[in-house]
Amino acid sequence: MNAFRIALANIRFPATPEESITLAVWATEQAGIQGARIVCFPECLVPGYRLMGKSVRPPDPEFLERAWSLIAEAAAKAGTTVVVGTERVVDGALLATALVIDRDGSIAGFQDKVQIDPSEEGTYTPGSGRRVFQAGPLTFGIAICHEGWRYPETVRWAARQGAHLVFHPHFHQASPDSYRPTTFADPANTFHEKAVLCRAAENTCYVATVNYASPGSPTTSAVVRPDGTLLCYQPYGQEGLLIADIDLATATGLLAARYRPA
Repeated sequence: MNAFRIALANIRFPATPEESITLAVWATEQAGIQGARIVCFPECLVPGYRLMGKSVRPPDPEFLERAWSLIAEAAAKAGTTVVVGTERVVDGALLATALVIDRDGSIAGFQDKVQIDPSEEGTYTPGSGRRVFQAGPLTFGIAICHEGWRYPETVRWAARQGAHLVFHPHFHQASPDSYRPTTFADPANTFHEKAVLCRAAENTCYVATVNYASPGSPTTSAVVRPDGTLLCYQPYGQEGLLIADIDLATATGLLAARYRPA
């Protein structure tokens, strides 16, 4: 087995931008202590996702630079690569993004959210382009929230570029009177977790989906194997790190490589 340990930070929504830094630094430290070589956070953790009834201060590039620097220091201290959901301002436009910080604390780059949900129009601007990243022997891509659930090509593209794993940071909280699951991909629940199983199976790669911890959460953090079976998941609404050892040798990308457009 070509084992590689990952961590998913299933943490609470930050009460303030400052708490978003505290949570990210704490989880990075804990991931390092538990031997994870990479840790992924939910969508827009820093400073917090701006929709769904959440009150977040206006975009502040200076705050973001400081937050990224502190998280980078934690990454270097822990010796752990970090994928942190955040935002950035580019030419006056606000983009939802994921920042990748290498295990030495250097900035590897961003994967912006390209496919914007209709509810996000007016708040976030679509990014452009996709890329894969490296963490030692692990090649990985990132598909943010809506992208991974509704746009299979976002995961397929990464797998075709050699990604063993695609991280899926997202934000998904309970609606009034919504179904409250206790089992991953429960048939009575929404389509979202079933879509994650499909993204892995149709591309022969791992998919790691990561949400915030919240009461009645309709989706949770989980890791799905390249054959579409569930490796592990975090108990719904429970805050903490989900640790998983994945076998890179099984993530062949075979079915993604065989894809031919209609």
